[in-house]
Amino acid sequence: MKRFIVGLFLSTLVMGVIFSFATLPAYAQKTYKVAWSIYVGWMPWPYADQSGILKKWADKYNVSIKLIQADYIPTIESFVAGEADACVMTNMEALDMPASSGIETVAVILGDFSNGNDGILLRKGSTVKDLKGLKINLVELSVSHYLLVRALEMNGLQEKDVHLVNTSDSDILPAFQSNPDMASIVTWNPLLLQGMQLPGVTKVFDSAQIPNEIIDMLVFNGKVIKENPNVVRAVVGAWYEIMSTLARRSTRKDAVKAMAELANCTEKEFEKQLETTYLYTTSKEATDFTKSDTLKKAMDTVRHFCFNHKLLGENTKSVDAVGIQFPDKSVLGDKNNLKLIFDASYMDEHVQGKINLE
Repeated sequence: MKRFIVGLFLSTLVMGVIFSFATLPAYAQKTYKVAWSIYVGWMPWPYADQSGILKKWADKYNVSIKLIQADYIPTIESFVAGEADACVMTNMEALDMPASSGIETVAVILGDFSNGNDGILLRKGSTVKDLKGLKINLVELSVSHYLLVRALEMNGLQEKDVHLVNTSDSDILPAFQSNPDMASIVTWNPLLLQGMQLPGVTKVFDSAQIPNEIIDMLVFNGKVIKENPNVVRAVVGAWYEIMSTLARRSTRKDAVKAMAELANCTEKEFEKQLETTYLYTTSKEATDFTKSDTLKKAMDTVRHFCFNHKLLGENTKSVDAVGIQFPDKSVLGDKNNLKLIFDASYMDEHVQGKINLE
């Protein structure tokens, strides 16, 4: 009789535990955090959240996703600190911040490249050669710095031929607007477009002259992908639904209007920024680019800039210190220290119709 009572107690306890797990509320599951900042190529993310598209795909793959907004560099710092599971950033920052810090940084969506969204503005001059000897305000060691160096190299100048003044992205345009003695700035949209409206200001170079080099991506911490690859499938599905929305005339206007409001600009201004953003609107196009030699060549140029400016670490002795792996498993740099990985497999799944809402 005692054995029966004990057995009954244990079976009741086990059933209770099973029931409690089966009825766990939704908030008990892990919430994956995606950090983003305001920029034309990344505005589809808050739109995905606002429109319910992101939740729809998250529900499909049984994951919880939360978007976290901040200024650009703080979002990357949150990713480096482990406070965000994924983050939007350029290929250069992906290499010189999380990857060089030892974090396995996996690029799962290559969304676009800057096709004129970044540029150099100049007063009292009309060409890059007119920059020689001038003070140039920019966010040092950012893609603006990279753009400037590429512009100088392509026009027979060197970085030592100009004087850099480190200026935050929040201060650079107000300073340029209020100080007519400020000769030149390097910045990105929407600041670039606003600066171009000032009298006597000329855009002497922009990123359209170095296509495929400044790439906007969504990266995940490799540990997160190993933990739950479905969170990647959810964001890939949401992203390409929005790309499809932008590609259709019947749905584009409402989407652009919503994104413009989220970016604190007019529809006209947002459309102007889209004109200088080469969006990979299909997963096929994005996958093909990720697998291309063009990407390898761009990353080789970027990694040399990062090494020459000590962005791979003060004491780093070689440009090969950080390994960069591509979809064909080829590697630039140290094969034993793979920290920036271009993974086209999830975009490829979308191409094949494996990521869907059915």
